Amino acid sequence: MEKIYRFGWYALILAMTGDILVSLVLPCLYEEYSSMKMSISALGNPRSPVRIPFNIWMLMEGMMFLVALPALYKRYYPVSAGLTYTVIAFTAIFAVGACIFTCFFSVNESKDIVTTASKIHGVGSVIGFMLFLFVPLLIAILSFKSTDIGVGIVSIVCFVIALAFFVLFVMSDKPEFSNTIINNEGLWERLNLIFMYAPLLVVSIRQIIKG
Repeated sequence: MEKIYRFGWYALILAMTGDILVSLVLPCLYEEYSSMKMSISALGNPRSPVRIPFNIWMLMEGMMFLVALPALYKRYYPVSAGLTYTVIAFTAIFAVGACIFTCFFSVNESKDIVTTASKIHGVGSVIGFMLFLFVPLLIAILSFKSTDIGVGIVSIVCFVIALAFFVLFVMSDKPEFSNTIINNEGLWERLNLIFMYAPLLVVSIRQIIKG
């Protein structure tokens, strides 16, 4: 069982670091794509030359998040069962709604084109992101409860920064900000992900080192 838990931490690290790397590397192969202006999901639109590798990765990423759930359970259940179940639920919904759904329900290159698939993707992604946004806050509470002050402080800081970038990400889609620096949807989404992932990345590395 210990090997399964340890594998979960590796899967979590790979899912998070891979997500950032894929979102930075694939745009190099998509000439019409703007990492600053366009969402990560747009890499999987029907006209994208990197649609297949992107969608395969999103499926793999979602599965890796799900594989990591037993490790999160083992680490935090003794601290607080309720908070642990909440972390697991939020992470699972993010894995399915924001990752796996992206593989099967693509957005279009232009937001003006709305299809059933893009609507399903939109709902799953929004719910997944909004819930996962609070995982750093939950990790902070669990860390303080287990006297892991360092991780608690890092998690609180990351939650506040991630929340700020999430607000900018939402605002970037509004017409009144179209000619301002706020109109950089892709940038805010990537920065939001980095700070949402950071606390779990720290926890994963620490757990692997502890053995």
